[in-house]
Formats: sequence, structure tokens, C-alpha cells
Amino acid sequence: MKSTLENLEDAPGKRLVKLTLTVDEAEFDRDIDQAFRKIATEVRLPGFRAGKVPRKVLEARIGLAPAREQALRDAIPVYLASAVREHDIDLIATPQVEITSGEEDGPVVFDATCEVRPEITVPGYGGIRVELPSPVAGDDDVDQAVRAELRRHGSLVDVDRPVQSGDHVTLSLEGTRDGEPVIGLTTEDWLYEVGQGWVAPTFDAELLGATKGAELRFTATPNGTSEPADFVVTVSNVQEMVLPELTDQWVDENIGEFDTVEAYRASIAERIGASKLNQARNSFVDRVTTALAELVDVEAPEAMVNGDLQARIQNTVQQFQAQGISIEQWLAATGQDAESFVAALRVQSEKAVKVDLALRAVAVAESLEAGDDDLDAEYERIAVQVRQKKQQVKRAYEANDAVTDLLAQIRKSKALDWLLHHVEIVDPDGAPIDRDLILGNSHDADGGHDDHDDHDHDGHDGHDHDHDHDGHDH
Repeated sequence: MKSTLENLEDAPGKRLVKLTLTVDEAEFDRDIDQAFRKIATEVRLPGFRAGKVPRKVLEARIGLAPAREQALRDAIPVYLASAVREHDIDLIATPQVEITSGEEDGPVVFDATCEVRPEITVPGYGGIRVELPSPVAGDDDVDQAVRAELRRHGSLVDVDRPVQSGDHVTLSLEGTRDGEPVIGLTTEDWLYEVGQGWVAPTFDAELLGATKGAELRFTATPNGTSEPADFVVTVSNVQEMVLPELTDQWVDENIGEFDTVEAYRASIAERIGASKLNQARNSFVDRVTTALAELVDVEAPEAMVNGDLQARIQNTVQQFQAQGISIEQWLAATGQDAESFVAALRVQSEKAVKVDLALRAVAVAESLEAGDDDLDAEYERIAVQVRQKKQQVKRAYEANDAVTDLLAQIRKSKALDWLLHHVEIVDPDGAPIDRDLILGNSHDADGGHDDHDDHDHDGHDGHDHDHDHDGHDH
């Protein structure tokens, strides 16, 4: 088999190449032999066991044409796969094949028009700036947590004054629309904290300034609805929350682990700081990849978007099935329709594709390569993950022509690590954030990463290397 590669004029949004393959008669005749053996398993002739009918007998009985057609169907994908490997073509869609010669006799010649992954550049990736939530607990954070704890120990005291924000009012509520009661808007002796905004956007404002015994009538649009309702609210009591004084004695008596205010506040600061640091770390990769995707000025190839989208839909359906519900039930329960749900997933897929292209571009620009040691380490990591021997994983990737893809994923991981070590990181006030604090111990000093699977390379879902080691399909 001989093959040549030709770059085609790209169609809108597509990068195209054409493979031309020629299979000589002698080589293709072996494929015809194989086709006759396949047909022999399906033909019953007197005097011959199933699958044991010689080619000459079959050819005399059915002719050459059926076997040649079978050989074309079976052999062309094999030859095409071999040529794709030979020319290192990065396919992103099924090639369009056209047989130009040899359908009836002679050498077989066919063209395969292939859509390949575009190679892009990403100007400005070295100057990315991302804003993360502050990973440090401030005094306001601690004050808020302390106040919440004091409120748990506070007491409500009746007051004889107009309602203020933060007061607790006991009220009767009746909501109607066109004279008919609105479900959920009728209650008696309800203790409500003014300022929570639970009923309607203007509900709390109507309560401000009211006094005990007041009857309020107003119209407002209840939360979660689009139509206004008429409210009648009777205020039967007004109370304010009186908080205990924060002292060492109070801490000692009510917070068992500490006996001073200082120790108590320090513990709260440590707990909040750990939570905020975790939040910042969790958002770091997503914000970096989002910023990277925004630098991509080409449209995401439709073939790649559709492939990613179908995978997302399939994964979602499988997740719901594992929980014993159907996607239709979930859509109904969340008030969504299938069209808007798929549209939201498509946005994620478009971002994922742009991140894929951009990370590959960064890897090229920064000369980030994946060698045998990287590949060996990745086989080892995957083997632990799927509980198989490393050699089993390696053979599975080699048997399924997935090694090239795995190498690309490793290079993308390196590109992401490069970005994580070079982007500017600031908090909401624009103050720099310590990179080492965000990266923690999982990154070494030179930017290498210990586990490629920690990152979501596309901000979605990324590629997680969890290939089917029994039959990887590319």
C-alpha cells in the first residue's frame, strides 16, 4: 500500500487534508481471500463444513464481485488507519472516502478527505491575569462568624418602637391574586427576621417603620413568580435580638475548646482561611483555562464540539441512570427543557475545544515535550487508578493506537502547569496572591506537576486519561 498526503484549501471552520492510497492487485487479493473466508462462514454447501468451503468453489458458485465488495468494506478502514498513522494525521472527524479506481478489478485507489485538528497560536497567554477569591481570612470574616455564634446564644426581647432591619416580627400574612389565596402566602403567627428577603423583593421595605398592631396592605411580586400579588400583613409583635457580650468568660462557658476570646478568634480565622484557600484552589484552574479560551480568536471546529457534546450528554445520562432517574425526570424536576439543557452543555463544549487547541499551542510555543519517561510514569499512574498492571495498560494503549493521544494529553498537562506557574494571580482588591500558597505541595519548583489528572484541562471536564483499556475508540 502506498499513500500520499495533500493539503487542501480549508473550508470555513475546517482544516482539511487529502490522503490518496493505492493498494496493488496482489496485496488486495489477500483481502479478497479474507473476504471469501468470511463469506464461507455464512454459506452452506453440501459436502462442506461451515467455514470450510474453498475459495475456488465459492467463486465458481457466487462469483468474485461479492467478495471484492466485502474486501473493500473490510480493508479500506484498515489501510486508511495505517496511512493516518504513517502521516501522523490528527483526525477530528471520520474521513470521507471515495474509491476512484478498482471497485471491479485492478489496483484499488481511493481518496480520503480528512478534517484535522487546527494548529493555532495564542498571543498574550504569557500575560494572563486571573482574579481569585482571597485565600486569607480577614477581620470582617472572623467578625461575621463570631456574630453568627453569638446570635445562636442571643435572646429576643420585646421592643416598643418601629420595626428596624434585623428585628424579629411576629406577623400574620395573607397573599391573594384576583381575590384568590396564593399557595404559600397565607400564614399565622410567623416569626420573621426583617431583612432576609424571603417573601418578595419589596416585602421587607414595607415592614420597616411599622409598629406593633399595624396592618399593612401593599402589592408585590412574590419571589420566584412573575405576577404580582396583594398582601395583607398584620404585625402582632416586634422584638430585637440581644447578643451576649463576647468575653473570655463567655467563651470559656460556651465554647468548650477555648477559654479566651483571642484563642477563639484565632481558631475561627484558621478554619475560615482553610475554607477560603480551598475555594481559591478549586477555582484556579477553571479561571486560568477560561482566560486562556478567551484568547483563542478562531471558531471551535464543529466536529470537535459535537464530539465533546455527545460525550457530555452520554456522561450525564449515565450519571442519572446510576441514581435511578431518567434525564427526562431530571429536566422536569428542574424546570428545564432538553433544548436549553443541551445548549448549556454546548457552551461548555465550545470552551473545552478552545482550551484543547490553546494548551497544545502553549506546549509548542514553550517547547514542552513528552518523552518515554513521561509516558512510563503515566502508564504507572493509570495502572494504579484502574487497578491493572502497568504492562497491561501499556499494551491496551498500543493496541488501540492511543499512545499518540496520551502523549498529547501529557503535553497539555505540562502546558497547563506552565500557565499555573506563570499567570498573574490577584485577589478581588487587585492585591497579589502568593502562588505557592495556591499551588500547595502538588507542584514542584520547576513547574512540573505530580499528577496530570489533578487538572481539568478544558475547564469542563478536561481529558482525564480514563480510557477504556479493553478497547479504546478513537
